[in-house]
Amino acid sequence: MEIDPGILEKLLVNVGKPIRYVGGEWNAIRKNHDDVDVKVLLAFPDTYEIGMSHLGLRILYSILNTRDDVVCERTFMPWIDMYDAMMNSGIPLYSLESRHPARDFDILGFSLQYELSYTNVLAMLDLAGIPMLSAKRGEDEPLVIAGGPCVYNPEPIADFLDAILIGEGEEAIGEIVDTQKDAKANRLSRLELLENLARIPGVYVPSFYRVSYLPDGKIKEVEPRNPAASYPVKKRVVRDLSQVGYPENVITPLTEIVHDRAVLEVFRGCTRGCRFCQAGMVYRPVRERAPDEVLKLAENILKNTGYNEISLMSLSSADYSHIREVSRNLLDERKDQGISVSLPSLRVDSFSIDLAKEVQKGRRTGLTFAPEAGTQRLRNVINKGVTHDDLIHAATSAFSEGWHSLKLYFMIGLPTETEDDLKGIVDMAKETLECGRRELKQAGIRKRPEVTVSVSSFVPKAHTPFQWQPQMPREELARRQAYLKKHLRGKGLRLTWHDVDKSFLEAVLSRGSRRLGPVIEAAYRRGCKFSAWDSEFRFDKWTKGFQSHNVSPEFYGNTKWEYGDILPWDHISSGVSKEFLIEEANRALSGVFTPDCRSGRCPDCGVCKSLKVSPQVMSRVRKEVSE
Repeated sequence: MEIDPGILEKLLVNVGKPIRYVGGEWNAIRKNHDDVDVKVLLAFPDTYEIGMSHLGLRILYSILNTRDDVVCERTFMPWIDMYDAMMNSGIPLYSLESRHPARDFDILGFSLQYELSYTNVLAMLDLAGIPMLSAKRGEDEPLVIAGGPCVYNPEPIADFLDAILIGEGEEAIGEIVDTQKDAKANRLSRLELLENLARIPGVYVPSFYRVSYLPDGKIKEVEPRNPAASYPVKKRVVRDLSQVGYPENVITPLTEIVHDRAVLEVFRGCTRGCRFCQAGMVYRPVRERAPDEVLKLAENILKNTGYNEISLMSLSSADYSHIREVSRNLLDERKDQGISVSLPSLRVDSFSIDLAKEVQKGRRTGLTFAPEAGTQRLRNVINKGVTHDDLIHAATSAFSEGWHSLKLYFMIGLPTETEDDLKGIVDMAKETLECGRRELKQAGIRKRPEVTVSVSSFVPKAHTPFQWQPQMPREELARRQAYLKKHLRGKGLRLTWHDVDKSFLEAVLSRGSRRLGPVIEAAYRRGCKFSAWDSEFRFDKWTKGFQSHNVSPEFYGNTKWEYGDILPWDHISSGVSKEFLIEEANRALSGVFTPDCRSGRCPDCGVCKSLKVSPQVMSRVRKEVSE
């Protein structure tokens, strides 16, 4: 039954940004619920502006709604004022398209992009009137599933989810819906439904596994306890991007969102092998879209949405084999339409500067580079294929071409980091600024150069070579931040940093086991929502949650684990072998660089072999690189 529009209207006049909660956007799809077999509600545990910027939600929404037997709608985490108003007035979590309560849907699917959103998942379930613990849900409750990068270690939130999709969802989501449809048609029990879901490759049903612990808190064993459960659970991979749907009639929001532009994924995966980067490991192998397909999709998306800017998205846009060809075509063919192209992720090299110069034409806003570490020694440790000369050359090119603002991304607390590495950050930032002063003066540009140094704290992530490494203690991270605050001062220099406590909690949840489930629930019960937002982060309430369940956050965040330990996520397979990760971890400690397999030898990470994916695209060398 649809939420009473009169009651909802009374709430909306008293909350900020009511446009978040009304729906009705261009290209939104509304179907009659009585005409379909399966009803899916995609739930994003953050605000509308952030959730509507997420490409994965757009893709699944489009794929599911092409089916006549499925309705797919959206819901987002209401902001604090709306959440409280809904709780107080008895209005449950509802969909934007039809305003049906979340409980009316067959499947409630969460996208987990960031560990600090876990309490928002519980808040949305609570608001929906759905039991938070999967074990307490009845036969008529919606199936609560999740996907996204966080589920490569799903254990901290495992108790709250009925099923979890590991990997890419374009093909698997149809199999999940078909399984739900079959269960409804044949009146299967909830257990039978979960057993059938567990037989789908890539689907993990947490309740089908028993976890036991050693006296020191480490994992003793993860044991399947249902014949339908696979071990390990292997991620799903879309082998050919052109064979799955991509949204061309994208919903156009009625309000500004975080990434308020058309988005087109030109390729998926990355093999540069940065040892701290989870995305670079779990999204392997690299798969590119053909340039003709990219151009056709771009034309249709721009026509159907009215956007005048399109972002060519990937983990490293400049690594797309046809990036120059595609970007030139988009700009040249549509120069009379005022179409602009953005490249969200560039390398630190002159090729990227040339690309940026082409796509930004006369407008010089800002450029971002990510050297990550202040010295070559540490960049070799993390396998960041960037040298000091690369950065200075790129900065010189940028300033000489008219850019006056550069942002440099660094991490502190990386494995083996020393005082010299911290000093290297300061020296590199100041040298970049001095380079800007020189080049802008020579170019006759009167603007003052600006260099922003953005510093985050290293967070060890599952399925990376650094997954065994601890995060540096909070006190030491704070000391290192203080050092940078002291030395990165003066005209033209700006420093931004991440909250140490928040980074620590992210590390704890990233490396956690199922013992963190009660802690997450306790934090929610104490009012922790939107913990990813600085204004709403309440570390003291999280601390009380750990204390109330006698769980040491330092055990998960600051403990160095051994290669022989069973890690909480060892029963989840990303396709990258543990042997490769160990080899890379050892090469890191020796400062040995591993080349990108697209332009060098295959390092035998295991993905192509494990997932039986053709390595042909992996060996493709972009012509511009060789030049």
